[in-house]
Amino acid sequence: MLRSAGAVPVSPWTLDGRPVVADEVGELLRGRIAAGALETWLASDGGRSLAVVGNGERAMVLLLEHEGDPGEHAVDPGADPDDWSDGFELANGQSDEYPDVDTVPVDEALRIVEHVVRLGSWPPDAQWVVDR
Repeated sequence: MLRSAGAVPVSPWTLDGRPVVADEVGELLRGRIAAGALETWLASDGGRSLAVVGNGERAMVLLLEHEGDPGEHAVDPGADPDDWSDGFELANGQSDEYPDVDTVPVDEALRIVEHVVRLGSWPPDAQWVVDR
């Protein structure tokens, strides 16, 4: 287990059993999105899960502490609360739509994911909601 500068334990992250590093996770996710894989789940040795479900423009970013945890998700407080986006395609074929306030632009999602993979926590300037 690695430790970040704040002495918070940081477990390595994997995708389908392969290690994922912070410097490459953005490129990895962009490639998956371009190939039509709009749902990605990363797992840590510590039992945490990090999910990104996108539609090409926006993404829902979820951080779960353990299986069954409702978790936390990134939000966009600047989005119009009446606006919704669709096209969030799950691996099981289900197509979802979410309020824009519950998703973030893809570039912001990738920045958040890189930070979580690197340090194990949300970026200090990111906004998120605890769903527990």
